[in-house]
Amino acid sequence: MSEQKNIIFYFSDQQRWDTVNDQVTPNLMALAEEGVKFERSFTCQPVCGPARACLQTGVNATQNGCFKNGIALPQDIKPLAEYFNEAGYDTAYIGKWHLASDDRPSHAFHCEKTPVPRDRQGGYRYWRAADVLEFTSHGYDGYVFDEAGNKLNFEGYRPDCINDYAMEYLESGREPGKPFFLFISQLEPHHQNDHGRYEGYRETVGNYRDYPIPEDLSFLKGDYREQYPDYISAINRLDYNVGRLVAKLKELGIYEDTVIIYTSDHGSHFKTRNLEYKRSCHEASIHTPLIIRGGAFQGGKREERLVSLLDLPPTMLSLAGIPIPDSYVGHDLTPMMTSDRPNRDCVFIQISESQCGRAVRTPRYTYSVRARGGMGTGMIKSASNVYYEDFLYDLKEDPFEKHNLVKSHAHREVRRQLREMLLREMEKAGEPEPVIRKPLLARKK
Repeated sequence: MSEQKNIIFYFSDQQRWDTVNDQVTPNLMALAEEGVKFERSFTCQPVCGPARACLQTGVNATQNGCFKNGIALPQDIKPLAEYFNEAGYDTAYIGKWHLASDDRPSHAFHCEKTPVPRDRQGGYRYWRAADVLEFTSHGYDGYVFDEAGNKLNFEGYRPDCINDYAMEYLESGREPGKPFFLFISQLEPHHQNDHGRYEGYRETVGNYRDYPIPEDLSFLKGDYREQYPDYISAINRLDYNVGRLVAKLKELGIYEDTVIIYTSDHGSHFKTRNLEYKRSCHEASIHTPLIIRGGAFQGGKREERLVSLLDLPPTMLSLAGIPIPDSYVGHDLTPMMTSDRPNRDCVFIQISESQCGRAVRTPRYTYSVRARGGMGTGMIKSASNVYYEDFLYDLKEDPFEKHNLVKSHAHREVRRQLREMLLREMEKAGEPEPVIRKPLLARKK
């Protein structure tokens, strides 16, 4: 086997943590039985673009400047792919990018439906992608571009076609004799924006008409009853494509030399916690699946310690034997596999667009604060000098987040401790210390 492991990062979009199971995702469960399934994996930013920017830069969204959608990846931060390039890896990106167009007046640049310029492709050598894939395709049919800007049309269910491009890379696109870093960015199960709905695989949507609704949704108003069958169908089809990819790796004789990481940028609460699908501190928004198979991640383990999306850039570099930059804020997860010590007491989450908010998730509690203003303010405000307590959930006693304790007299000391923890995390992220005040209003959701 080669000394430098190949690394495949398989990224879904808007997938809840609780959708990975034997019924819906048997191929992912098979990977978990060989590797490690992380039960407490959380995003650092429950919005598509910011989460992706954090992965490509290794720092928080406010540190790389991409605190909301529509801000391009900064040119003055060395992107993840360049570290792999310099270490002798072949690098490839397939699917949704969401980091090239910029809608800020002083930076205005748009390629949502046109090729991403070479200098905005994050340093990846091989490219089969679109900046905003939901603008160049639907659940079925669409197009992406290659690294030279040539348009590549595809026909069929979108996850199948994106996966086909990845398998084409494995068969004939990679540079011979080099280890590779392959980033596969699927759009599913994200809803199709212009259709305003989730679009499952037509042949299997009917199989999930009676699929159980998660308990954290069922007591709230939302569109989950109409949308969940398509959502689960799309995830099942992603799993089918993971299986195809694994079979290809085995056929090529490189499966044992390859680490596979599967996760998502954030989850979905189906319009129960606000007017759309994410952008909140709730488990449905922030709790994501994570499976790593290969390298140090072996043995069919179930890991309960807290993990952040920001831990994956340093972990990938570590798996490749590449020094981790001092600027990276996440934790390399590989030492966790040989240590029983907790690697952190919380994960830190920045929330934008629906609000300008901050949160910490500990093993037991979720605590969040927000600045004044709603959706409009959250779109333009990256940080605030003043925040107001917004949510407190005791997930041990209330796993489905039915009872907001942010005004509970009995939880004053808990709030104080979590407030100090949040301020510590904000300071570590380079944010000025703000004032955190009592809640403006009682929150019901």
